[in-house]
Amino acid sequence: MVIDAIFKALADPTRLRIARLLSTMELAVGELAQVLGQSQPRVSRHVGILCDAGLAERRREGSWVFLRSTSGTEESDPVVAAVDRLLATAERESADFAKTCEDDRRRLAAIREARESSAESYFAQHASEWDELRALHSADAQVEEQLLDALGDAPLGSVLDIGTGTGRVAELFAEQAEHVVALDKNLEMLRVARAKLQHLPTAQIELVQGDFGDLPFAAGSFDTVVLHQVLHFAQDPAVPLAEAARVTRPGGRIAIIDFAAHDHEELRTRHQHARLGFSDRQLRDLLRRSGFSSRAPIALDEGELVVKIWIGQRRGTVATEPHTESTAKEQTA
Repeated sequence: MVIDAIFKALADPTRLRIARLLSTMELAVGELAQVLGQSQPRVSRHVGILCDAGLAERRREGSWVFLRSTSGTEESDPVVAAVDRLLATAERESADFAKTCEDDRRRLAAIREARESSAESYFAQHASEWDELRALHSADAQVEEQLLDALGDAPLGSVLDIGTGTGRVAELFAEQAEHVVALDKNLEMLRVARAKLQHLPTAQIELVQGDFGDLPFAAGSFDTVVLHQVLHFAQDPAVPLAEAARVTRPGGRIAIIDFAAHDHEELRTRHQHARLGFSDRQLRDLLRRSGFSSRAPIALDEGELVVKIWIGQRRGTVATEPHTESTAKEQTA
């Protein structure tokens, strides 16, 4: 790593702003352009300088390019980590720089809220046909068999099904788990799930309305957490994974079932996918950062889109402070 390249890269206000935004989340070049109020080609040039200096790295996903800071990755250089700490200190100590960073994050939040609103509208319109939409992309029966096998080496205990949709995964685990909580943000989805799960004992299944970025449960509440075809809807996948880690007990497991990286751009517009699948490296890094160790993934490649199952195990201890439970809760009647 060339030190003078790093300092040259930081000798520009726009690149300083980009560096601070990337320090907290992975972002698309288009998102950066909107936040900064600059053209995408111009932002791309700034990004190129940061990447050449080793301060950021690109990841192409179809026609989109995502950026992330190299600080905190497995291959992170100590100098890059030191630069990240320096910029954080500068934000704390400089009122002008702090205001600029705060304004950038506010604009980014507005952009993401608009996208999430669009996704919620889509979910409400398609709740009744969700199983059929899933079937277009994977052989559910085969995926379910592999998932049960992957988690069959230990008791499931208390299970949280994040983004339950029609409740299929909750139904799948109901007999083997001590208790299953099926969570979804969309009330229409929960109504569909209730209809599917109404034959099960009320003590066995609980339906809860909640956001995967702010789970309404105390730390360490679950032994097994499942995200089935959910993570690709996250604008920032690290957020729901951090929440999943918070509510998973030490030694507990997480199962992520999602698409391998692909280039089917139509899924962004037709089905509101924020991410076109994930590479094994992405998921490994995301799990590690969230506090999980990971196994080798399972690939199901019989369809046009490859489905993968990533399993992680919670390391260490969980936070002791309780999370305030949401009052928007629905239980099976």
